[in-house]
Amino acid sequence: MNAADFPRVGLQDAIARLSAMPGFLGAAIEGRTPEELLFRPCDDGFSLGEQACHLRDLERDGYLVRVRRILAEDLPELAPFDGAAVARDRDYLRQSAADAVRDFGTARRAVIALLAPLGAAERARAALFDGKRIMLCDVIAMMCDHDRGHRAEIDALAKALESR
Repeated sequence: MNAADFPRVGLQDAIARLSAMPGFLGAAIEGRTPEELLFRPCDDGFSLGEQACHLRDLERDGYLVRVRRILAEDLPELAPFDGAAVARDRDYLRQSAADAVRDFGTARRAVIALLAPLGAAERARAALFDGKRIMLCDVIAMMCDHDRGHRAEIDALAKALESR
C-alpha cells in the first residue's frame, strides 16, 4: 500500500494490516536460537534480531512521534529516521529480540489507538517530510509499505535459515 492506494483501501484495512505485524514478527523469532536470531545471509541486511529492533525503534521513535506531532501541531517538520545509523548506535546485535518484539507491539498499539478513531479531516492533516508536504494518510501508507518490505525480508531470512 502506498499513499495513492490509501483512499481505495481505507483506514480500517490499513489498521488491520498494521495490527498484524507484531504477531508476524513474534512468530518469525519464536523458538529461534541466539545464532539464528543473529544470522545474516548477506552483509548489508538485518538479521531477525535486528529486524525486531529496527521495527521497534522506527515505530517508537519515528512513526509514533510523527503521528502525535501531525495531530498536535500545524504543519510540523518531521525528522527522518536513519535506520542503519540507529542500528549501529544502539548495537542491535547485543539486544534481546524478544524484548524488541514486545516493545514494538506496545508502540504499534499506541499508534493504532491514535489512528483508529480519526475522521477524514484528521487524516488529511499535513506535515513537512523530506522536503515535501505530506498528509497523515501518507504516513499510514508509508507504515503499511514499510511493513510489507520487512515482511518480505523476514520471510527471506526464514527461508535462508531453513536451507542452511
